[in-house]
Amino acid sequence: MQRRVRRLAILPILLLSGLLLPARPALADTNVAVTATPAASYTSPWESVAAINDGITPPSSNDTANRRWGTWPNTGSQWAELTWAAAQPLISAEVYFFDDGGGVRVPASWKLQRWTGSTYADIPGTYPMAVNAFNKVTFASAVSTTRLRVVLQSGPASVGLLEVRAWTAGSSGGTGWNPPASLVTPLNEVWQHQESTYPNLYGFRNYGWDQVMANRGSINYCVRWDSSASVTAAQRDQIHATLARQFKKWMDVMAGHNGWPYSSVPVKVVGWAVRDRAQLQWSDTSVDVYVNDIRENAPQCAEACGRFFNQSGTYPRCPGGASHHYDMSLWLTAGFGGGAGGDWGQRIGSEYYLSNLDADNVHILLHEIGHSFGLDDFYDWTPTGVCCFLMKAGSASSITEFDAWMFRDWWRHLKSRYGL
Repeated sequence: MQRRVRRLAILPILLLSGLLLPARPALADTNVAVTATPAASYTSPWESVAAINDGITPPSSNDTANRRWGTWPNTGSQWAELTWAAAQPLISAEVYFFDDGGGVRVPASWKLQRWTGSTYADIPGTYPMAVNAFNKVTFASAVSTTRLRVVLQSGPASVGLLEVRAWTAGSSGGTGWNPPASLVTPLNEVWQHQESTYPNLYGFRNYGWDQVMANRGSINYCVRWDSSASVTAAQRDQIHATLARQFKKWMDVMAGHNGWPYSSVPVKVVGWAVRDRAQLQWSDTSVDVYVNDIRENAPQCAEACGRFFNQSGTYPRCPGGASHHYDMSLWLTAGFGGGAGGDWGQRIGSEYYLSNLDADNVHILLHEIGHSFGLDDFYDWTPTGVCCFLMKAGSASSITEFDAWMFRDWWRHLKSRYGL
């Protein structure tokens, strides 16, 4: 698999500039399913209940490219449900049935139930039964609940789901797409430039956005310690804290904006890769340690646990299971100047990083995290009317207003892939 550096591979589809920036967009309903925790009555060992709210729109009911929830060989009454920490005022829900034409077929019947606090109650409505499409049930009045259950009654075959959407009404809370007038033209120029230069802009499925959404609002890292220096436990914890602080700066740009579903995105470092275990001067088991697995002439965290190498989002060969997976690598290399970034993570100099552990803005790391979410470089051109911003290397040391709106523009164009 080819490693992506700096920008991500991205299918030119030119949009009319007049359609790119509506002055006052309508308030869109929000799919809150992506923020819920999924569970099921039973899941086939090779399937995943996480499929039902991963935000992926299936290409068909016999989807062989993405995760699926199925109950083969079990039949009878089966259920999958979404649970939220707080009650959600749902106005409708949609389900996409899994049907492989064999052991898993559309159910004989199905219904939705809400949790009342003590029991599950049926939700009245008309329940369609289509394949290769979402089946939507609109509620007569808003249903407030912390749990939404999809109950499937099988026929002779088992049953399953590919995706569940749960909708709340749009509101005036938060902000939509409303950039300052002075930034409208340069933002259009940037997006059109990306459309014309990224070979698979809309088809690529491993942006930082995809990773955060797949984890339902968090991100996991593994550190590639590409240095002969030793690291103390205190330094390790500082390295982790600095990464979390810098990542948060980008996530704070999105909080409350245009249907972004998370108020915060926790960063967890789950592992370290090193040439010699003796370099890591701690004995606790707070992180996995990978020793002398060399790739690209540098220590590599287990490929079986890396999302870059397992973009289906499943980690069957990862020691410790999916909870030990990492989405990105923080690759710290001795003597490395500048930086590199992509869907695989960020690479910067270890000396630079250690000397900036207490810095408010670790600007090279911030720049490379921007690349992980799709933001471009600006070595050979500058958008109209803007001068200095973080993604134009060397012209700013912190996230500027223009950087923030470029970041939000990626969300604006990609959010529909998550049903939002």
